[in-house]
Amino acid sequence: MSYNLLKGKKGIIFGALDENSIAWKTALRVHEEGGQFVLTNAPIAMRMGNIKDLAEKTGSEIIPADATSVDDLDNLVDKAMEILGGKLDFVLHSIGMSVNVRKGNHYTEMNYDYTTKGWDVSAVSFHKTMQSLYKKDAMNEWGSIMALSYIAAQKVFPDYNDMADNKAYLESIARSFGYFFGKEKKVRVNTISQSPTPTTAGQGVKGFDGFIAYADEMSPLGNATGMDCANYIITLFSDLTKRVTLQNLFNDGGFSNMGVSQQVMEAFVKGKEN
Repeated sequence: MSYNLLKGKKGIIFGALDENSIAWKTALRVHEEGGQFVLTNAPIAMRMGNIKDLAEKTGSEIIPADATSVDDLDNLVDKAMEILGGKLDFVLHSIGMSVNVRKGNHYTEMNYDYTTKGWDVSAVSFHKTMQSLYKKDAMNEWGSIMALSYIAAQKVFPDYNDMADNKAYLESIARSFGYFFGKEKKVRVNTISQSPTPTTAGQGVKGFDGFIAYADEMSPLGNATGMDCANYIITLFSDLTKRVTLQNLFNDGGFSNMGVSQQVMEAFVKGKEN
C-alpha cells in the first residue's frame, strides 16, 4: 500500500546488490511512495548483482562509485543532483564488508591490512559520503541520511568478528557527523540496528543461520524482515520523523531489550537434560 510519503523527494541508494538486499527492497518501496533516486554500488559489486534489473523496475539511473574513494563520491553527488534536478532529500548507506570474515580469520588472528579495508568500506565510507554531501551543500533542509547497523556493535557475537567493530564505528560516525549536519543544515542522520537478515552479505558470516534462529526465538515479535526494515526506512525518509536524529534505532522485534525468552530457556534446559 502506498501513501505517497516520499512524493517529490529525491535521493541516493547505496548497496542494492540483489533481491535479498535491504537496499533493493528499500528502493522498491521508495519508488512506490513516489520518491526518485539514483542507484550506486562499487563496479565489482555491480558485476556480481542484478542492479540493472532494479533500475529498470524503478526508472532509475545507475552511477558506479567506489564508496571508499572521495573522488568517486564527489562525482556521485554531483551527477545525482544533475540527474535528479537539485538537492537531495535522502541517502541510504547499505554497504559493509569484512575481508577477515571472508578469509576465515578468527578475531584473535586478524590480518590488520584486511581490518583497515573492512572499516574503510563499512564505516569510513559513511563519513566520506556525508563529508561530500556536506561540503557540496547537497542536502535539502529536513533531509534524512540513514545507515544500517547490527546489535553486535553493542553486544558480543563472537562469529561476527571485526564487523562488530565496523558497526560500532559506523554508529559513532552517524552521531558525530549527525550533530554538524543537524546544527548547520537541519538534516537528520540515524542508523537502524536490524534483525539478522538473510542478505547476500549477511550469509557470509559464520553461523549466520544460528544467529537468525536464536534471534527469532528471543524476540517477542520475531525477527524483522528485510521488507520490515525497508518500511521503517521509508518513515525515516519521510517528513513524519523530522526531528529524529543521532539515534541508533532497533528494528528487531524486541530482541535488543530481552534477557532470555521462555522458548530459549526451555530449549536450553531440554538440551542439558539430554
